[in-house]
Amino acid sequence: MDSEEKDYLLEKIMIEYGNELVRLAFSYVRDKEIAKDLVQNTFIKCYNNLDSYRFEAQIKTWLYRITINECKDYLKSWHYKMVQVKSFINETTKAVRPSIEKTVIDKYQDEEIKEIILSLPKIYREVVYLYYYNSLNTEEIAGVLDISANTVKTRLRRAKQRLEPMIKEAELNGR
Repeated sequence: MDSEEKDYLLEKIMIEYGNELVRLAFSYVRDKEIAKDLVQNTFIKCYNNLDSYRFEAQIKTWLYRITINECKDYLKSWHYKMVQVKSFINETTKAVRPSIEKTVIDKYQDEEIKEIILSLPKIYREVVYLYYYNSLNTEEIAGVLDISANTVKTRLRRAKQRLEPMIKEAELNGR
């Protein structure tokens, strides 16, 4: 594949999957700008490896796997750990006097549900996100996460069990 073909194919892939991948990365890192950076890294890896891509799996699944690996690498990084320490200090300070933004956001149930989902452990959050927000089936999720379909089903069931009481509580508080 010559560079002109690769450029065209990458541009097409970026247009088709860019926003989806940013949302996926955001579900891991919870920061829009970092999510965009990680997706940019995904596209760089995609471009560098287009020659070796065999089109055996869907390109979407391949991109999801690259993005998830980028996110996992970021979450293991020293930079992320330092950001978490600073964030913890800031949140502790804000807990004393809640911000106006936080008060407004808490009034909207959709935001509350998003927060509840983001509070789940990563293994549940990722399957919920891929299943409900990206409409992937259990087989596709299994391919993306490199786990069995039964593991995906188990994680979805356990995530639902954890979400149910939290969503009911949020609904009660919203009334």
